[in-house]
Amino acid sequence: MTGEKMAKLPRKASIYVNGRYVGDFDRAADLVKRLREKRRMNELNYQTNIYHNKRTAEVFINTDSGRVRKPYIVVENGKPRLTSEILEKAKSGMLTWQHLVKMGVIEYLDAEEEENSYIALKPELIDEKHTHMELDASTIFGITASVLPYVEHNSSPRITMACAMAKQSLGVYASNYICRYDTKAYVMYYPQQPIVQTDSYRVINMKDASAGQNFVVALTSYKGYNMADAIIINRSAIDRGLGRVMMLKTYETEERQYPGGQKDKVEIPNPNVVGYRGEEAYAKLGEDGVVLPETDVSERDVLVGKTSPPRFLEEISVFGAVEEKKRESSLALKSGESGKVDSVMVTEGPSGNRIVKVRVRSVKIPELGDKFASRHGQKGVVGLVVPQEDMPFTKDGVVPDLIINPHAIPSRMTVGHLLEMLGGKAGSMNGKLMDGTAFSGNSEEDYKKILSNSGFNEYGEETLYDGISGQPIKSKLFIGVIYYQRLHHLVSNKMHMRSRGPVQLLTHQPTEGRAREGGLRFGEMERDCLIGYGASMLIKDRLLDESDKTVQLVCTECGSLATHNFVKDKDVCAVCGNESVEAVEMSYAFKLLLDEIKSLYVFPRIVVKDKA
Repeated sequence: MTGEKMAKLPRKASIYVNGRYVGDFDRAADLVKRLREKRRMNELNYQTNIYHNKRTAEVFINTDSGRVRKPYIVVENGKPRLTSEILEKAKSGMLTWQHLVKMGVIEYLDAEEEENSYIALKPELIDEKHTHMELDASTIFGITASVLPYVEHNSSPRITMACAMAKQSLGVYASNYICRYDTKAYVMYYPQQPIVQTDSYRVINMKDASAGQNFVVALTSYKGYNMADAIIINRSAIDRGLGRVMMLKTYETEERQYPGGQKDKVEIPNPNVVGYRGEEAYAKLGEDGVVLPETDVSERDVLVGKTSPPRFLEEISVFGAVEEKKRESSLALKSGESGKVDSVMVTEGPSGNRIVKVRVRSVKIPELGDKFASRHGQKGVVGLVVPQEDMPFTKDGVVPDLIINPHAIPSRMTVGHLLEMLGGKAGSMNGKLMDGTAFSGNSEEDYKKILSNSGFNEYGEETLYDGISGQPIKSKLFIGVIYYQRLHHLVSNKMHMRSRGPVQLLTHQPTEGRAREGGLRFGEMERDCLIGYGASMLIKDRLLDESDKTVQLVCTECGSLATHNFVKDKDVCAVCGNESVEAVEMSYAFKLLLDEIKSLYVFPRIVVKDKA
């Protein structure tokens, strides 16, 4: 038989159940059709999915867990199975969701079976080829994107950003936060639900865990202080509680038990303890060595006094007697932090050891550098805090809480931001919540009608007056109400500076990171900058004097590093025994490099000669 005739013969399809090969079948399309019919007639479990790959002649039947599945309305012969009669029965409660699934009106598809489907977005778009229809057009979005208003009007990268930032917003993360001891948590003082909401927002009842507030926002530039993505914020609005959050941070310590039967002890350390911090450090502790609730604490204040047994079991004193000296191991507030002790919990761990948890509360008031974002990926940091009397105002005396730059809108293509501002303004006028659900929410025309009926410009533009001169601003400005979120990138949690501080043991260079009181990295690019300017002494100052400068002895004969013999009180080379050595200034990292080269059995030499 020729290859051409072989190709025309129907191929047998391989059948796989949960990835395991079970056999071949010559009428795969009929098998798939029959199995799907059985599932719709409730003869086959509704969690079964069947995928037919015609190209590779394979049928995959999946019933295993871990598949993401989504419900669709079944379409047959160009008509959805969900008729108006069935819908009425469902609305009246005669039919439940499970009934619809068992009747084959609604069917769950997984990612593989979706490949065999042709899904319509709306009933009016259905033709003979369609197999399914979306329950609602907005369900093409995931849970995070579907709570954002007017996503269909924004560019996709901005939707991605808005989804990422919604997770960073500060609100009421749990209603029982007062009973919890989370490591770090933020609670907003006056959270609000947005004026413009989506169906998903209402369905998942997200208003009970709101994470933002409705701001009055104007689009204009303000003396260059809101260039790029910076924002101008009204100081009086901040004073009234706009964007104000409370940070709760938990500090924890435990009375640990050591192998020798010794144990830590929570107490006020006495002056004989090794590492005693001084009397004022323990001034805020109660009699039991634990700080009292509602005590004001600032950086390095001790929250829980604790002493530990010595690292080595016996320490011989001057008189030869065995002396046990306790170590100071108190729990103290980290540098740069302050607040009030919110609550203290003393409990027992699984091993029977006593655990003390101290929750510190601090108020985070919006300040320069704090980050805010709308639900359209329009993020920005506070560039200026302006008193209300200097802010522009409308003829009715409305002063914006926020001023953002109009240049942020066209290039990002976030038309949804403008629509929400319009919708928020319209909702504020008629006292109703607006619908911003994708593809089916309130339209621009609806908002125009409400605004013109309320005596406003239908496009949301108003004449604003300069707060300083009182003169009307020549062009009309777009002003509206929009939901803004305060993000947890707070400048007070990031601010860091250092003069002198700890260094690494290995390289003798400053430690890294804010938590370890580290230095600020002067990298290759910064170094190149100084080279470009020819500022050689500044490079020496930054990269040597302020970093890991060391003086090493170098043998003038063999070029190896020499040492000082304290017994004979003379400098001597360990390699050649020569006493002719010179003190050389170098970076400790360079000395370390020489040691590492020596470990590879390579002998580096430093040739020393007098400066010319």
